[in-house]
This record gives sequence, structure tokens and C-alpha cells, in this order.
Amino acid sequence: MSETPLPPACRVRPAVLLDDEALGELDRATWSTLHAVMPRPQPPYAPFFDDQHGPGDFLVAEVRDAADEPRLAGYIRLVPPTPLACNSHVRQIQGLAVAGWARGRGVARTLLRAACATARGDGANRITLRVLGHNAPARALYASEGFAVEGVLPGEFFLDGRYVDDVLMGRSLAP
Repeated sequence: MSETPLPPACRVRPAVLLDDEALGELDRATWSTLHAVMPRPQPPYAPFFDDQHGPGDFLVAEVRDAADEPRLAGYIRLVPPTPLACNSHVRQIQGLAVAGWARGRGVARTLLRAACATARGDGANRITLRVLGHNAPARALYASEGFAVEGVLPGEFFLDGRYVDDVLMGRSLAP
């Protein structure tokens, strides 16, 4: 199945504080046990950005709507996996979400490629992520973009009445 190309007005940009509400809504709308290990968010909702998750950690994809207004289509969170200097050459994807209306249009792939380019631009030479074993669509996307399984933590999570593996994936950012 080929993906429908994104409209020419699609762009990826760094998140800003003003994205908080839209990102929170997107995060809640896309919550699923296919990728989430935390319980479903319940009102009253906490702000999307907090002391551990600032705008500087996120890239967002925008698509212009019929009125030529930007509409948030997805986000990816890209951070150093640890604060250690000896690990500063690595970036880790710690979240990726795409709005339901934007799925199948290449938004996740665009965000993933932008995250790799951003990490490379920040001096990283390696990028990693964790994905739930039963999330076949995400695993296929990551594999198609050069990520390889580097480890599996069997039965690491208990979700919806069953044990689910935590799959560790990574790839080089070298040209």
C-alpha cells in the first residue's frame, strides 16, 4: 500500500509553548494501548509541556487546511537518552503521534526523517527508540527507515490483560 503524498504546504518545525493545548488534544486523541504504557489521561488534563517535557524536545508537523491555516498533524519527541557526557552522541525518540485524519499520508515518516536530520545537526551519530512488540505498524515504519532491533525485553509491560515485549531499536546517523 503506497502512502498518499502530503500536501505541498506540510512542514515540520520545532514546537513552541503556544502548541501546548493542540499537542495535549492530539496526545489524548491518539492514546492507545498499541503504544501507550501509561493509563489513559483523565480530566482534569495536565499541560502537555512540563518540567520534563519542554517545547525544545518536540518537532511538530503542520498541514495547511482549506482556509490556508496551519493544522497540527503530528509530533515527535527527540531527546538525549541520559544526561551523561559519554552518551551525548545519541538521541532517543520518546514519542511519536499522528492525528487520525493525517494517517497514511507520510506524516510519521516525515517526522521520523526530520528527527534524524535534527539529531545529526545536533552532532549525534546514533538514534534509538523503544516500541511495544505488538505495534507492528510502528515497527515496520522504523525498519523501513533503517532502524534495527537491538534488544527485546520480553513481557516488560502488562497491558490489556497480556504481557507485551519492549523492543529496543536503533540506527546509525552516519552518512
